[in-house]
Amino acid sequence: MKYQKFLFLLLLLGIPGGLLQAQQSKPTPYLPTHADILQRYRQVRLLDSITRKTVFKHNVDANWLPGGTSFWYVTDSKDSIKTYYLVNAATGKKEVITDTAKFAKLSGPKSTSRPFQHREPSRWESFATDSVSPDKKWVATTINGNVYVRSLQDGSVIPFTKDGDTTRESYGALAWSPDSKYLVGYRIHPVEDSSVYYILTDVPGTTRGQLRSQPYKQPGDPFTTYEMYVFNLAGKTTAKVNTDIIDFFDAPVLHWRQPDARYFLYEKADRGHQRFRIIEVDATNGNTRTILEEKTNTFIYESRIYTHYLPETNELLWTSEKDGWQHLYLVNTLTGEIKNEITKGDWIVREVDSVDAQKREIWFRGSGRNAGEDPYFIHYYRIDFNGSKLLDLTPATGNHLVFFSPDKRFYIDKYSQVNVPPVNELRRTADGKLITVLEKADVSAWQTTGVPFPVPFVAKGRDGKTDIWGVMCRPSNYDSTKTYPVVENIYAGPQDAFVPKSFMSYYIDMQSLADLGFIVVQIDGMGTANRSKAFHDVCWKNLADAGFPDRILWIKALARKYPFVDTSRVGLYGTSAGGQNALGGLLFHPEFYKAAVASCGCHDNRVDKQWWNEQWMGYPVGKHYEEQSNVTNAGRLQGSLLLIVGEADTNVPPESTYRVIDALIKKGKTFEFLPVPGMGHSDGGPYGRIKRRDFFVQHLLQATPPDRNVNE
Repeated sequence: MKYQKFLFLLLLLGIPGGLLQAQQSKPTPYLPTHADILQRYRQVRLLDSITRKTVFKHNVDANWLPGGTSFWYVTDSKDSIKTYYLVNAATGKKEVITDTAKFAKLSGPKSTSRPFQHREPSRWESFATDSVSPDKKWVATTINGNVYVRSLQDGSVIPFTKDGDTTRESYGALAWSPDSKYLVGYRIHPVEDSSVYYILTDVPGTTRGQLRSQPYKQPGDPFTTYEMYVFNLAGKTTAKVNTDIIDFFDAPVLHWRQPDARYFLYEKADRGHQRFRIIEVDATNGNTRTILEEKTNTFIYESRIYTHYLPETNELLWTSEKDGWQHLYLVNTLTGEIKNEITKGDWIVREVDSVDAQKREIWFRGSGRNAGEDPYFIHYYRIDFNGSKLLDLTPATGNHLVFFSPDKRFYIDKYSQVNVPPVNELRRTADGKLITVLEKADVSAWQTTGVPFPVPFVAKGRDGKTDIWGVMCRPSNYDSTKTYPVVENIYAGPQDAFVPKSFMSYYIDMQSLADLGFIVVQIDGMGTANRSKAFHDVCWKNLADAGFPDRILWIKALARKYPFVDTSRVGLYGTSAGGQNALGGLLFHPEFYKAAVASCGCHDNRVDKQWWNEQWMGYPVGKHYEEQSNVTNAGRLQGSLLLIVGEADTNVPPESTYRVIDALIKKGKTFEFLPVPGMGHSDGGPYGRIKRRDFFVQHLLQATPPDRNVNE
């Protein structure tokens, strides 16, 4: 009776009672009929064609004219009209070029804008066997595994070693000092890597499977080792350097002190990734001392250590996570003293683009510094060696990509977000001042397709404090009275972060799956890179974690905000480490994940490549490798599983998947398997992606996919 009176009151107020009932009614699961799902497949087949060439004016490809004060560029419109612009870089004035003769002149010699990026040389080097000295008076060589130096003036030869041979231990990797007084070489104990094998089952012109192999270093396998020696030409003496054998990576690059070339520095990362040193060698006697040392209880991310030597001032630029965040430091290479921390705060240096030793400036990219925005957004900065005059060259909110003019006086800043179209600004390098907005992307044609942009979303992780970021793709024509199953595109490899941050980053594959009737998400959980050291450390000896506690909380939080998200029907798919993660979801979190497609997964970290797995799982290979293996845990399988593997995978050996299959068979488990003849490391290719869609339609939507044998 009270409810009827309430409805009557609503009618008096002009509010339809049906609306209230609809608001109070609980959304029901989306369970399409066969006809419905066939129609969705037809629409998905058109997705790429209807969205292609629907975003215009999203890029400015500047063609700089001689002198560096002006450039031209061209834009396309949805009416297929090209417009050419001439821009005065100093004033920002744009002029439409309609005169063909004038354009012909402008189309002559020019330079294009480019992302500015300086690559430091590798810290591990492959040296030539024969090496001419810098003063061109000597040539160093190896004969029958021993070191000889021959004079280029009189042909005389100095033998420096006698105990080398060509079968077991030889000398090599020779490098001169800048003043030609010293030669550095190594007694090398070579190791030949064991091979992994695979069979090509359908090679044209053959009637038998073809066996292939490749050298492949797995966790725990030995490395070639190097013992360092210094050869003194004046004294014709040999000194064994008083330092540890180099048993990880190759012979190091040498950094000689200038102008006195008596000393040199080299870098050493210990196997296990828990110690990094810069060591000084006295070339006169082989004595050493440690200039810089970093140790950690977890791991040092070796490939992201940045070092830049400044021999003129005996200084070094170095990155470290020693304070919990990846930052730049200025080091005195004579004393090892850290002169100052150049960057600091709860944010990270992502990459150093260039160093100006004369101006004592560093140009770099960072993320997480700008409050109130996605901490993965890349911004470009300039800072002095002493940590002063930090300038954000890219102040707008968004993920940035900068293109400098050839003389670096101007730059074009292109920035966007996954759901915010690109803006291209022209700025002045000296102070970052905005000169003009060149273009804002035109997405009106895209919007007419009805295909939604991805939606960024953030929720708290397992600690209740840390923000976890991801994106969601929903069906183009979703029904707000229905709930849709969730499919996570997972890759939890600790080497990077993987959720797209720029507009029109590759996500059509996710959207096409969403348009079949799914909520498709991608998340960067704890254990991935580009956040704090503590965030990253979650992966240490713990790859099976894969950030799942954070991912599950994120999806649940998404459902609280968006009622159309159904957390009772959740699947996931991934390739490589993502394949390992996808199966791991069913093995370790079956209460949440119900279906998975795992492609070319590194299901056992003892089988996969050495460099990647020891970086995160540590060395020596301990019991934790076995305990976290999908092979070891295969008997825990619950839910629906499709395994895909390419028989010609040279990245992750195919037996990684076959060992899982063997374990599943022995445990009597139900699963599906798609081996693809001739395919390498892949998500399954076009056919595999079709099977993946069909699999989720069948197991999460309880619908029957098209029967392609009858052309449905």
